[in-house]
Amino acid sequence: MYELATSLTPESIARISAVAFRELAAAGVRTVGEFHYVHHQKDGTPYEQRTLLSELVVEAARAAGLRVCILRVAYARASAGKEALPEQRRFCDPDVDAVLRDVETLRARYRDAPDVRVGIAPHSVRAVPKEWIGELAAHARAHDLPFHMHVAEQPAEIDACLAETGKRPVELLADLGALGPRFVAVHATHLAPHEAELLGHAKAFACLCPTTERDLGDGLPDVAALRRHGVTICVGVDSHVICDPLEEIRAIETGERLRVLRRNTYEPTNGKSPAEALWNDGSVHGAAACGFTEAFGEVEIVRDDPALELVADELLLDAVVFGAPGRVIRPFPPIAPTR
Repeated sequence: MYELATSLTPESIARISAVAFRELAAAGVRTVGEFHYVHHQKDGTPYEQRTLLSELVVEAARAAGLRVCILRVAYARASAGKEALPEQRRFCDPDVDAVLRDVETLRARYRDAPDVRVGIAPHSVRAVPKEWIGELAAHARAHDLPFHMHVAEQPAEIDACLAETGKRPVELLADLGALGPRFVAVHATHLAPHEAELLGHAKAFACLCPTTERDLGDGLPDVAALRRHGVTICVGVDSHVICDPLEEIRAIETGERLRVLRRNTYEPTNGKSPAEALWNDGSVHGAAACGFTEAFGEVEIVRDDPALELVADELLLDAVVFGAPGRVIRPFPPIAPTR
């Protein structure tokens, strides 16, 4: 990953982003939150236009016809007490002020763009010291910005946080005032039960990325605890190894089956069947986590696809969510690019 990140240029970032976003759009995705942390030149020197790479990513998403929340990532170090590695320098900033200057530049640049939101994303408790997290959280809270952060993705992160601060990641974030209705805990794979409760009490989100988490061998989150405590679940593709929103949402529930050794773990809630709840997690909740509350187009189910040909109308959504390939979903009407 670092070898690739070091090799990127503005031109290649624009090209790669265009391909990734076109693939998402073709799969029926309408809104994307881009956790963006390649900011500077290879040696860590900012570009003359500091937000150049962020803007290239935003414009690639818009050109694909997507709404986008550009989540300006803050990155400061390799880990507690360790300076950034040479290959991490283009992720890093010298201080919080540099991060917030870029956030405000982007907010001004896209102030009148209805299809763009700007958020703040401290990478993780590993890569960002607690002093930064507190300041960044205060800024996001003051301006009602989405606030995303990798949380408890791997056990090593938890061990390092305990060693540095004496607290688990969500405990630390609660103490720093980072939790709230705009907070999105990305991955949330290895939470203790009381951490799920802290997220739920704060009315926060958990963004699960099942195909990436299984690709990396991260583990299975306790989805039941998240739902029991009222954490709003949404879905991210993360690595773009697989760009199939149906696979992501069904993997939330089928992964939970593997964890608890039984079927049908998504008990009907608020009048929604398991399929309806998962569909909502992957659509309405995902958009809300990115700062969008209004609808943005629809998707069409390809009813004559062989995977759905024998399915009764009243079971259509169940069949789509739990058994159909991604090809049965397409944007409707066809996406008209902004650029």
